[in-house]
Amino acid sequence: MMHHLPKVVVIGGGTGLPIILRGLRDHNVDITAIVTVADDGGSSGILRDYVNVVPPGDIRNALVALAEMPRIEKDIFQYRFRSTDQFLAGHAIGNLIISALAEMRGGIFEAVQELGMMMKIHGHIYPVANEPLTLNAAFADGRVIRGESEITAAHGQIDHVWVSDGEHHQPEAVPEVIEAIMDADQIVLGPGSLFTSILPNLMIENVGRAVCETKAEVVYICNIMTQKGETDHFTDADHVRVLNKHLGKNFVDTVLVNIQPVPNDYIDFKEWNEISQPVTHDFRTLREMGCRVISSNFLRLRDNGAFHDRDKVVEELINRLHDVHY
Repeated sequence: MMHHLPKVVVIGGGTGLPIILRGLRDHNVDITAIVTVADDGGSSGILRDYVNVVPPGDIRNALVALAEMPRIEKDIFQYRFRSTDQFLAGHAIGNLIISALAEMRGGIFEAVQELGMMMKIHGHIYPVANEPLTLNAAFADGRVIRGESEITAAHGQIDHVWVSDGEHHQPEAVPEVIEAIMDADQIVLGPGSLFTSILPNLMIENVGRAVCETKAEVVYICNIMTQKGETDHFTDADHVRVLNKHLGKNFVDTVLVNIQPVPNDYIDFKEWNEISQPVTHDFRTLREMGCRVISSNFLRLRDNGAFHDRDKVVEELINRLHDVHY
């Protein structure tokens, strides 16, 4: 009897996604990254506005995380022109390559598959949709704001978010995304911004439905720190409650929670100006929502910031795969 490689699907964007991908790459698993296409800030936002292409930044970082290229080639792909280079200021070379290939191939999905083969990636990278999407947020004070960067800059309490395209159609993920979710053994959400990295993927209707219907274990890696405005004073249970509310059911099976205290005097809040304070714990409510809670020291302190320890998080993900499937 042949055993297939365990299939792990990681859904997200921002800086958290490539961290988990790099850790999983060293294990004997079949990796698929499903990447948000609602980013509209920085180089990605400028290219999106002028070339009308899916924002490439999160996709670029995922490609590099799974690539088997020599270091110099990765460094070239990631190189960002200096702000004094007026014509190309702030653009990463990889963003330009992805945008060019998307134009050549008539869409981002085919472009990324081709680039993945060129870069010899370990796994699959699927943009969640083949078109740029806009993130929308309704705030507790009644405001409605469009655009991920505008929503983040508003520093307001968000009630709920949704995504839209420019044609007033219901956005849909390509079939490969849905097949990956339904065939997975484990779905990993996070770490990353709750409202602007994780939920933009899940608010595509067929993606959210697939995540609720899949037989895979859904694991949420809870953030270590709250995000200014968006998740101020949130407990770990509050994060999961927001996810469940958006999809209309308790779909998160397991939550990874850091319980190592973050030293008060270590964090540079000027440097890391989007974070507020450590996420507090409410294990009782998590269990009432049907979650298995895995609490441990997942903390890595570096550069006066608080991050997840990649190796410890990935070790737990691999442990869960073995516990559930063997």
